[in-house]
Amino acid sequence: MTSMQKRTFKQQLTSALRWIGWVLLVQFILINICAAFYGYKLTHFYEKVDSESFDEANIFAKSWKIFSGPRYGKAPISDTPFFAHTEIKLQTASGLQIDGWYGKAGDSAKGTIILFHGISGNRDAMLDEATEFYRKGYNVMFSDFRAHGNSEGNTCTIAFRECEEVKLAYEYVKGKGEKNVFLYGSSMGAVAVARALYKYPEISPSGVILDMPFLSLHTFLKGKARVLGFPGEPFGLLTTFWISVERGYNGFDHNTSRYSKGIHCPVLYQWGTLDNFVLRDEIEKVYNSTASTNKKLVIYTNALHESFLRKDPMKWGIEIDHFLETNARRP
Repeated sequence: MTSMQKRTFKQQLTSALRWIGWVLLVQFILINICAAFYGYKLTHFYEKVDSESFDEANIFAKSWKIFSGPRYGKAPISDTPFFAHTEIKLQTASGLQIDGWYGKAGDSAKGTIILFHGISGNRDAMLDEATEFYRKGYNVMFSDFRAHGNSEGNTCTIAFRECEEVKLAYEYVKGKGEKNVFLYGSSMGAVAVARALYKYPEISPSGVILDMPFLSLHTFLKGKARVLGFPGEPFGLLTTFWISVERGYNGFDHNTSRYSKGIHCPVLYQWGTLDNFVLRDEIEKVYNSTASTNKKLVIYTNALHESFLRKDPMKWGIEIDHFLETNARRP
């Protein structure tokens, strides 16, 4: 190869590397823009906007949606309890009003169950479970998290600050003189309960029931991408970073297996084998890190990320009855 050919080759190589570098830089910028948009919109709930679904979208529509981010509206309350109940109002330290329901089963009630829903839902998502507990002779309380249902606010932190609502609800029930209190959380609600027990050691329930809690914010976002048919990374990593920036907390430290080390009361975990949001190794990590020795993991065959009462009411009833009766605090 002549010197002229060598110079030409070096120039071509330099040009190619420069071009590749620019392509990678543009891709990196676009991915970060995608993650920033998605993180903001996933944690911001608009007034009177229908939640979007990806189920019927084609790959191009899905790509655009994951690039631009979802647009969630506050899910309106669409049903009310059949049993007598009162409207309750709680208030967060920042002044947000939290709306909920309280149903008293009678003077001979066995105790009180406080229920917490998942992300993008509201209190009526737990209405079936609340009804069953009421029929079993328990008082029930369930409220909308901030930015959900009829509660104030538009910003969700995916269980990080929502743990305050768990504390407020617990204090409300304890203020009525109730001693036998159980906490029941589903998905984000389960993580909020676990974090509340970790952050507020003064919360001392008779037991907690945690349905399909995600392992961490990072794995939750990887699950979001996975369900949409996209690779979990780098989407999960970058979106966790941007949610941290936008919502003012360390999303990489938002980890349920850490919070579960603060659970010292009896705990019942429930999970479905077809859950594509929360994988088996994730629920097992949360379970194994739980401080309480009085713990159980119940697995529902062929269940998705869904209500186990509606999926398998017989099994749900048996497991729940045994847990409540075994761990009830007697007067």
